[in-house]
Amino acid sequence: MRIPGQVIFGILIILIGLMFLLGNFFDVDVGALCFPTALILIGVWLLIRPRLVGPDTALRMRIFGPIRRSGAWRVGDEEIWLLIGDVYLDMTQAEIPPGETHVRVFAFISNVRLLVPQDVGVSASSMAFITDTRVFGQKRGGFVIPSHVTSEGYENAGRKVQVETISFIADVRARQA
Repeated sequence: MRIPGQVIFGILIILIGLMFLLGNFFDVDVGALCFPTALILIGVWLLIRPRLVGPDTALRMRIFGPIRRSGAWRVGDEEIWLLIGDVYLDMTQAEIPPGETHVRVFAFISNVRLLVPQDVGVSASSMAFITDTRVFGQKRGGFVIPSHVTSEGYENAGRKVQVETISFIADVRARQA
């Protein structure tokens, strides 16, 4: 596994859930069974999630952000999991591979900011209860409405960055340097 702390946290969540479940085993109360069952499912999901992403996809998990990258760095497929946080990716000096690169952000509340070179196409989609998405001056947003904005010339760009955000509240912005 790539993240041993995640394994330990997952096992801990499973054990806590099992304790609640066994404590309530003889007293059948649906509310009392739902919470431990949810903990067990979250723990199992945390254990198997790294196996579900591709081997070339980086997985970052934090409770609180921010996650910031700037200067010289290599852009690659990535999943970022946050409870609450900001994700700031300055790609102006980064090595962006040809083709399409996927960045997925899963959070309760998130602000995602991208700064990309002129020749990079950007596609940003957001699913959130409240969302605001702006890519190179184009704006989409609202309540319980998925938003998708694509930069002009995205289909023909040699290097593309696709950003997907799933949050309760999401604010996604992309601009060119």
